[in-house]
Amino acid sequence: MVSLTRLNGKNFVLNTDMIEYMESTPDTVITLTNGHKYVVLETLDEVIDKVVHYKRHIYMGTDFEDR
Repeated sequence: MVSLTRLNGKNFVLNTDMIEYMESTPDTVITLTNGHKYVVLETLDEVIDKVVHYKRHIYMGTDFEDR
C-alpha cells in the first residue's frame, strides 16, 4: 500500500493491487478495478515510483520506507 495525497491535502493509503489504470488529465487520476476514482496531488511518475518501490519491497524483501 502507498501513501498519497488528495487534492484537499489529506493523506490516504491506496491498495496498489486495486489499480486498474492511471492517467494525467493534467491532475493524476487513479481508477481502481471497482470503478472508484481518486484524484491525487502526486504526479503520474511519482505514483508509479511509489508503486514500484512498494512492489519491489514485497517481492524482493527489501527494506521498505514509504516515499
